[in-house]
Amino acid sequence: MTNQEHAPVAIISRNDETRLGTPLLVFLHGYGSNEQDLMGLSQHLPEEFTYLSVRAPLQAGPGYSWFPLTQEIDYSIDAVAHSVQALWVLLEPLAQQHSSVTLLGFSQGMAMATSLARYQRDSIDAVVGLSGFAVDPQPLEIFDDAKLEEYPLPMFWGRDLADPVITQDKIEYTLAWVPKHTELTSETYPQIGHSVCMEELQDVAEFLNTVVLKKN
Repeated sequence: MTNQEHAPVAIISRNDETRLGTPLLVFLHGYGSNEQDLMGLSQHLPEEFTYLSVRAPLQAGPGYSWFPLTQEIDYSIDAVAHSVQALWVLLEPLAQQHSSVTLLGFSQGMAMATSLARYQRDSIDAVVGLSGFAVDPQPLEIFDDAKLEEYPLPMFWGRDLADPVITQDKIEYTLAWVPKHTELTSETYPQIGHSVCMEELQDVAEFLNTVVLKKN
């Protein structure tokens, strides 16, 4: 892996006037993947949304990452902050063109989705996290968790309890964080490992219909 940073790259499901005023859902892929990876999920999710899939900025093998990882799946808080702020620079002008903004992150992408919501709570309507975690911010001033305690974040979290990739310390931190900061819908899916299944996508679609679309 190199730490070379690339200019933002994103693909969008529709890029004409029909997207204006629609709810926006932003896909944030996992470590070592790219913007093409999650876009196919949109065919199983509500058609009312405009779907935007963003490529992470750092090269990671054949794919990309939001922030560097070690073999123990640790991370640099400073790198998380930099990546979150850069992502918001990309999304902020788009957010103003849509009725709501929902973030869907897989694995490291869930860390980014929850982090961006902790940075810009007023602009993020909901988060879907799949097989991932929330970061322990330590001394990170850009996160406003007090705001989320006052206005909890609607969140769906789906995972396999036996996920072989996300380390237990990160799961434990996330389990402690979500009750105080989110309105959580939590589901588990045995034997999917570190992946996504059709049952999970059906549950995500129901969450989006109930929590996001009914408020638009």
